[in-house]
Amino acid sequence: MKKWHYPLLASVLSIAFLAGCGQAPGSQPNTQTSTKESTNASGEITVYTALEDDQIKTYLESFKAKYPDVKVNIVRDSTGIITAKLLAEKDNPQADVVWGTAATSLLVLEQQGMLEGYSPKGIEKVSPEFKDSKEPASWVGIDAWETAIAVNTKELKKRNLPIPRSYEDLIKPEYKGLIVMPNPASSGTGLLTINGIMQLKGEKEGWAYLDKLHENMAIYTHSGSKPAKMAASGEYPIGISFGYRSITEKKKGAPVEVVFPTEGSGWDVEANALIKKSEIKPESKLFLDWAISDEVMKAYNQNFAIVSVKQEGATLPEGYAVDPIKQLIKLDLNQAAQNRDNVLAEWEKRYATKSEPK
Repeated sequence: MKKWHYPLLASVLSIAFLAGCGQAPGSQPNTQTSTKESTNASGEITVYTALEDDQIKTYLESFKAKYPDVKVNIVRDSTGIITAKLLAEKDNPQADVVWGTAATSLLVLEQQGMLEGYSPKGIEKVSPEFKDSKEPASWVGIDAWETAIAVNTKELKKRNLPIPRSYEDLIKPEYKGLIVMPNPASSGTGLLTINGIMQLKGEKEGWAYLDKLHENMAIYTHSGSKPAKMAASGEYPIGISFGYRSITEKKKGAPVEVVFPTEGSGWDVEANALIKKSEIKPESKLFLDWAISDEVMKAYNQNFAIVSVKQEGATLPEGYAVDPIKQLIKLDLNQAAQNRDNVLAEWEKRYATKSEPK
């Protein structure tokens, strides 16, 4: 069983990120110095994000309080869709900033020369494994999210079935047609789960496992949150989703037990970046400064047990029984980014017939 342990976290993650973090050729010069803060700042920026809708409003409160005259246009969708949109707009970028989108996606954008280096104010507080190693940084992480299984205990009890505790449990024949999970082509949660399985088991055994899981699958959704919501409502009793959303559904009163697979969870880092454009707006840098500031970092920590800036005195968010870092499998994010297109193409060929309509 491959899981993270504290002594390995910084060293292994740093190695994983390092290979994908070279400066793109031809990138325009950029200062490493943070834009001077000014509560009189005004202007308009477009921010692409894969953060959850209910998180965005809360997070932005402190930015709006500090910079009331800066208009922030939020474009929100699932990770895969945001990534595809950014790639499609490569020659005519519309976003100014990417906020809270998978680090594996940002590594893909960096490989395409689409990111502008910028080290936000306060970057020295960010743990090394959560940020680009070069200066200025191409991306900076804010938190990590992981695979979790939302299980409707009431519905399983009706069927006299036990709660699945592992990936291996999910392929048992008694769960046929009872499971939903996200499509990795449109959902970052789906992709991090697939990446985790592939790196946990190896390519050959990984695809063999996913073939068996597919036999038990009722439907693949285009949202990482939806399987948890479907499990909570009882539409399908087992939803492969992620920790935050699964725990949220339980806190709302749904008969849900949140299960983290015994083999370890797939995971990714939610990260921020500056999009390379002919004109870099100063408000974009102000936003990136704010996005790792103490005020919003405390808000991230309300939803995520793992954040990029250590929070003194912070307790584990409700729903986590043990140190969540120990739940994460050993994962090379750079390898996941490099294999992204091939994995998605193979996944679509094998399993797309069970995807819900777009």
